[in-house]
Amino acid sequence: MKDSVAEEHLYLGFSHQYRDSIFPLHTSISLFLLSYCDCKLFKIFLVPTGENVDDQFVTKNLLGDLEVHLISRCQLPVVVQSCCLPAVVVKDGKFCRAGLSVVLRHIIQKTYEADPSKKDVLELLGFKKTCLKACAEVSQWTRLCEISIPLAVEGFLTASPEHCQTIPPDILQLERKLGEPVRVHNDDKIRRQKLQQQKAGAKDAVPVLGKEATEEGRTVEMHEHPLPSLELSIAFSKLLVQEVSDAVNREAPCIRRTKTSDLPLLDHVFAEGLYFTLADIVLLPCIHQFLVSSKKQGKNLVNLPLISNWYQRVQKVPGVKKAAGKCKMELLQFPELMPAPEEELQDLSSVPHELEEENEDSHFIGGPRPTMTKLMENGIEAKFSPHPCPNWTLDWTNLPSAVSPGEGKMSRDRALRKQQQLNNLVAAVTKLAKPGDVIVDFCSGGGHVGIVLAHMMPSCQVVLIENKELSLMRAKDRSDELGLNNIWFIQANLDYFNGTFNIGVALHACGVATDMVIEHCIKAGAAFVISPCCYGFIQNTVKFKYPRSRKFKEILSYKEHMILCRFADQTAVQLPPERRIIGKQCMGLVDLDRAWAAEERNYSVQVISMEPESCSPKNNMFVGIPA
Repeated sequence: MKDSVAEEHLYLGFSHQYRDSIFPLHTSISLFLLSYCDCKLFKIFLVPTGENVDDQFVTKNLLGDLEVHLISRCQLPVVVQSCCLPAVVVKDGKFCRAGLSVVLRHIIQKTYEADPSKKDVLELLGFKKTCLKACAEVSQWTRLCEISIPLAVEGFLTASPEHCQTIPPDILQLERKLGEPVRVHNDDKIRRQKLQQQKAGAKDAVPVLGKEATEEGRTVEMHEHPLPSLELSIAFSKLLVQEVSDAVNREAPCIRRTKTSDLPLLDHVFAEGLYFTLADIVLLPCIHQFLVSSKKQGKNLVNLPLISNWYQRVQKVPGVKKAAGKCKMELLQFPELMPAPEEELQDLSSVPHELEEENEDSHFIGGPRPTMTKLMENGIEAKFSPHPCPNWTLDWTNLPSAVSPGEGKMSRDRALRKQQQLNNLVAAVTKLAKPGDVIVDFCSGGGHVGIVLAHMMPSCQVVLIENKELSLMRAKDRSDELGLNNIWFIQANLDYFNGTFNIGVALHACGVATDMVIEHCIKAGAAFVISPCCYGFIQNTVKFKYPRSRKFKEILSYKEHMILCRFADQTAVQLPPERRIIGKQCMGLVDLDRAWAAEERNYSVQVISMEPESCSPKNNMFVGIPA
């Protein structure tokens, strides 16, 4: 165990306590993970949503061995006041992590760093440590686990009796997800093992759990019968760091010759497939509350056999029942459910795949010319405003080395192009900014824009927002080297930042992220300076539908707009000049649609080409000012 781990402060929202959970459910989930990890590295604060909360009531009824403090919203560190909870902040108050998935992943990493023997805790992050890493704005699975299921359960618990008769659609979505075939990195090997087991008629799996089994002080829940499938044996043998027997691993020649398309599919054991991960930790407190409420109402769970069986299976994981006991969660026991006759089941196929209908025609062939011609016939062409200060440049030679993007691992040519890009954005922000303004660098990466702005504008507060921890840590190291005192770092998805600000800036915000930044700025009434990127990644999402503006919607379908987006990425220097010209025109049209959408909301927006245009194949820049 390492002793030199610095204490961090964990801030959790608190609205009320109901049965054996604290609400919002994000707080119960966070506390459950802390108990599962046996983590005491954080000083924990509850932040009541109301004014009058009885301190003794909260602390008496909270988790057994976790010390929890109450703090009002106005007492939070200033950087945390700009974020949705849960949030973690280091003592200097400059670096904050916000949002459920980011905070939970940080708890896991800190637990393992403090005690590397807790490999089972690190395994919660899954293959390549990517479990719930993709942000909810673009990942349907992260959104379901992090946002949709907790909100659905909270709504179900507070709904009137007549509105509790139907299962929430997001719960049905999870049921359907658990019925989908499993994809894992060694998928082919395991499917061949399953085929061999089926051919041999093997019903008995590896006995990985015995009556006296324990693991690192944890009592392991017993199976009274052998595990019924290869998937279960693999899942639980990994949990107990055991190997599946050689008898299962050896493949017969006929198995090796079987085509991949003819192999049996793998069944879900846990939420993400075969292995117990952070997703299961997130879902358990939510599904537990849903099942408890459903049982009290006398609901038949025959419509949710996969969720019910998953709930039972998770209880068998070492450490889960112990953590539930600490959290005062009285886990339910159900008989194993089989799918009911078809006439008794709700039609799960009626629950649409998220965005399935909108995006079903996004696979297309053909070029952009018919779409561009259609727009031209309606008087719409790509147009660019003149650059307000094309020759403006920072004096890079006299700036500290930590300010320059060349301080990283960039080649000299790339560092020069990055400096040219920064000249354009900094020039535009300089014209807009006033002393005392808050400037937010969205999708900040390693802080190339934000650090220059903080250094050049010491009278402004600069906030860097980025969901990749390593990039943000590099930015903080550069800031510390410069001794900057007017800069904050927030590791979070955009939706978890709710602070007020005056100017939003983003350099090469990828795909839909550009529209997310514009939306954030419009809601805050802030000006924006944004350079878009990765047009080919644009697609309809839960929050954004394309085209964006009324004028474009009247003329183009979603499919036609996607054609423009795909060809807007055809601007790389190695492409033929004529293709690059068309690509630039498509970029201009996509960004014109965005600009008009902002103008419909009382903004004045210019679309400008950065100078020199050779600074990047993606050289468009928006400057938007609220009217």
